[in-house]
Amino acid sequence: MLLYATAAIVLLPLGGFFALLVGGRRLGNPRAGWLGTGSVALSFVATAIVFGALYARPPSHRLFVQTLFSWLPVGGLHVSVAFRADPLSLVMALFVTGVSSVIHLYSIGYMEHDEQFHKFFVYFNLFVFSMLVLVLSENFVLTFLGWEGVGACSYWLIAFWFVRDSAASAGKKAFVYNRIGDFGFVVAMFFLFNATGTLTYTGVFSAARAGHIAGTTATAACLLLFMGAVGKSAQIPLYPWLLDAMEGPTPVSALIHAATMVTAGVYLMTRISPLLALSPVSSTIVAVFGVVTAFAAAAAACAQQDIKKVLAFSTVSQLGYMFFAVGSHAYTAAIFLMVTHAFYKALLFLGAGSVIHGLHDEQDLKKMGGLARYMPITAVTFFVAWFAIAGVAPFSGFWSKGDVLTTAFPQGHIMWALGEFTVALTAYYIGREFYLCFYGEERWRRLAALATASPGHGIGIEGAGEGYEPHESRPVMTVPLIALAVASFFGGFINLPIRPDWDFLSHWLAPVVGPYSYHFPLGLSWAVGLPVMDGAVALIGVAVVTALWWRRWDRPALEPMFLQRGWHLDDLYDFLVGRPGYRAAGFAADRFDPLVIDGGVNGSAGLIRRAATRVRTVQTGYVRNYALGIAIGAVAIMAWVLSRVGV
Repeated sequence: MLLYATAAIVLLPLGGFFALLVGGRRLGNPRAGWLGTGSVALSFVATAIVFGALYARPPSHRLFVQTLFSWLPVGGLHVSVAFRADPLSLVMALFVTGVSSVIHLYSIGYMEHDEQFHKFFVYFNLFVFSMLVLVLSENFVLTFLGWEGVGACSYWLIAFWFVRDSAASAGKKAFVYNRIGDFGFVVAMFFLFNATGTLTYTGVFSAARAGHIAGTTATAACLLLFMGAVGKSAQIPLYPWLLDAMEGPTPVSALIHAATMVTAGVYLMTRISPLLALSPVSSTIVAVFGVVTAFAAAAAACAQQDIKKVLAFSTVSQLGYMFFAVGSHAYTAAIFLMVTHAFYKALLFLGAGSVIHGLHDEQDLKKMGGLARYMPITAVTFFVAWFAIAGVAPFSGFWSKGDVLTTAFPQGHIMWALGEFTVALTAYYIGREFYLCFYGEERWRRLAALATASPGHGIGIEGAGEGYEPHESRPVMTVPLIALAVASFFGGFINLPIRPDWDFLSHWLAPVVGPYSYHFPLGLSWAVGLPVMDGAVALIGVAVVTALWWRRWDRPALEPMFLQRGWHLDDLYDFLVGRPGYRAAGFAADRFDPLVIDGGVNGSAGLIRRAATRVRTVQTGYVRNYALGIAIGAVAIMAWVLSRVGV
């Protein structure tokens, strides 16, 4: 059973991709969407079957490797297409297929009027297939294949509406930024193969445990793999691509941010925990980058006006928490936060999509307000997501984020304090978004009237005018919101530290990450006091944002431009790379190309032409001249021959 079910996890979305590629246009809307959704949902069922089969085994036997065929038998390198079902890969596969199924279902309603409806689901199924290859692979090379697959799919999906210049540019930007990080992944594989002679996880980790990998090699490999993770999971300094990724349809944002792609970096760093155990300096670097990214992105989210940009910065921040946990060797906490984040971040993005859909593609928070009256289901589920991501008890984020901070507390109190302050910022920026969107003055009504009175005013609300009102989304969109809201509330109960037998996720992941996790004994006062402090800080953030934004929508003093511009990191890249590159390209086109390239080619041709002009004067056409030349040549040859023989 394991043999077929493990293969089915990966092959079902691939089958959906091929079916939609061949017959999706013929199926049309909504049947193409139901086919894509069904293939991913069946993959979730297959994952649950494998999960149940492994759960029935003793912890030491929860590993199943299925080799399909040999792929690259080159010299000493033997790479097989093989899938690894273990506690870590199955946790990833469960939430990837589960959350992706919900997002697929939501997309049937969201994309119903799009002319390329079937193509959207073609890309969606391929995206899920690539992510499953990434998390279920048994070797680094196959993981890299899935890694590149999600990168390619992200390009197609972010640039899905490529007729917009902004969407086309955003797709290219995501592709380029990810290639920078991928360079580190590739070089790391060379280091590991040179040290161990294999690229399978089993072989590399066995060598690490046996002490066959030097500390410097482990450090180099870990940092290079972290470089890949920084690109894929949008951490400082490679996060700007994820902000522009909002140009894609909202379900794409939900899929990338919640269930696929950006979680790949956290998964990879958790998977290589045996290597991180050999390199304390790498772990420290990962933790520092993580907590700084968490704070910087959260601060920038506090000033964004685009409803999806707030959530984009939020994802960067939450991923920073996960890397903070990985660097602190709190691997279970990192995965725990990843799982709960998948629930409430998918809910936030799909809720934002419901608002955008109800306002006919408006995304500016300052042009919303008072929508709770018209979109009650969206408002209530968004509220649940707010309290979950803020870490208010007993919502899921309280348990998962608290697990990260409590476990990391003994590692460094300064980093812990920065992470704790970011908890308050998280409650603040999502609360600000919630109030600007659902409460206060119905600004969309005033702006819609202005747009009607002044055509071309640029308000951006399509169909605005007399009688225009926002509307709640169809059940095919609201049912996923309700399901995710339930998961966002109860999702934290999979790893409750209250009693040892309720700590399910820790026990489940112990065979994979347990030997490499740091366990810091905390006294009862700390073990209770730290979570209480986490909840109190979250409530302080809720109180502050309620006082500031519940009935106000215009506070420019709280929205400084440097935060709106994301700490000017994009501007810095434009100054250091973009503008010099543009000037260099202009110099090459205007000066170097015509003077050096064209000059060299044209100059060579001119030189040959002039030389030919001179040489052709020798050809006079008179026989006597040719005879004289022959005679002179003959005499010269005879003189040379006689000189050689000594006459």
